Amino acid sequence: MSTTLAAGAGLDFTLAQQLTVIALCALTAYISHMALAVFNDGVRPFMLDFIQGRTTRSATTAVSFGLSAGFIFGLGAPMALSTGVLNPWLVFLPTDILGILAPKKWLAPILGGAWGAVVVFGLNGANNVAHDLPVDFLTAMQQMSTPILFLFSLFPVLAITKQFGRRWGGVAGVLELALVVMTMKLWPNMFAGALAMAAGVLMLIGLAVSKDVRQRRADRAANVEEVVLEDDPMASLFSASAARLRRYLPLFMVLGAGVCVLAQMHIFGGGEATSFLIAKGQYSEAAQVDFYRVFGFIPLIATTALASGAYGIAGFTLVYPIGYLMPNPFLAAVVGALVFAVEVLALSWIGRVLGKLPSVRDSSEHLRSAIGDTLQLAILFGSLMAANAMGGGLGILVVGGLYLLNEAMGRPVVKMAAAPAAVIVGGVLLNLLYWLDLFTPIKG
Repeated sequence: MSTTLAAGAGLDFTLAQQLTVIALCALTAYISHMALAVFNDGVRPFMLDFIQGRTTRSATTAVSFGLSAGFIFGLGAPMALSTGVLNPWLVFLPTDILGILAPKKWLAPILGGAWGAVVVFGLNGANNVAHDLPVDFLTAMQQMSTPILFLFSLFPVLAITKQFGRRWGGVAGVLELALVVMTMKLWPNMFAGALAMAAGVLMLIGLAVSKDVRQRRADRAANVEEVVLEDDPMASLFSASAARLRRYLPLFMVLGAGVCVLAQMHIFGGGEATSFLIAKGQYSEAAQVDFYRVFGFIPLIATTALASGAYGIAGFTLVYPIGYLMPNPFLAAVVGALVFAVEVLALSWIGRVLGKLPSVRDSSEHLRSAIGDTLQLAILFGSLMAANAMGGGLGILVVGGLYLLNEAMGRPVVKMAAAPAAVIVGGVLLNLLYWLDLFTPIKG
């Protein structure tokens, strides 16, 4: 499978695509203003105090900006410019901030729509300017695709090792390696990690469910009864939050339709690996990748939504893989709306089920942690490959130095976003050195 993109990945959007992005940004900013949903999982727990009036709009905005800015400018913008595909950090994190910031209900969609316009009109201009520079750091950033795609495939192995030990982790690692080699040999046009990830995630879920079933049998054998507290304050809070979200079900259905349509247009990828797969036109493989990620986020999104009363802008993110596979935007809109309706209506039930499956909840935590670990290494390694492509040893010195400086300064830029941000800053610096006649760009 080719893991390089065509040089000069573009951000040219049709009128329908431009209007969809602008309208969706307006809608997500409005929903954020209403404190019904935010994209940033770290912001969601703070929304309960805001909803109940214990904190101010400006204070909540500051929290949202502090937790999101690094991902917007350090990860979202570089990934979009290098792949030519939009991503949720660039589209949805800013509308979280703008929606909460807006003092009036009518102003939120205006600010969100304005951001959507910046994305669809401004990025293409920045993309064209960057590709015309003597040191084309955006094309160099496409070097990130190979480590991201292949190392990301290992996240189920890491999750299994952390939760079930080295023996099962070793089995999973050997199985995944064999499946990657077999896929590359037998189906060279298929994403090599697709089967490996499927096997790894299924193995993790199987081990977790098996452990929970054995534990429940042991509890029944020991006559351990489940204690149900009728006046449990958390149960009361969960019920109130679920009821609040159900009251706005039509609005959530419109949101689900919009996100699913955006994914169907194939100008949007739900994650780092997905963005590169969408850029290559490998939509079924992209759907597989985002589908496997869902298992790591359902428990987190469900529990934080029930605890805070604010849902996720992309829900459980199931609308991403569904959207990639839809044949037209009209069907995508219908299916996306139905998926969100089912998710919102099922929140209370999902919360109760997760309460009975502690190992599955733990698997979710380990999956998210493993995804973060694999992507951090892949993005760092890919960024150094990009640095080498655009500036050789000097490029590695600048980019690696900026990354290490960020670590030494206590990570003013979040770790995941630090390396791509360093590539862009390093690219600008190498162009300045070229104009000062102190650097000769590497040919090819």
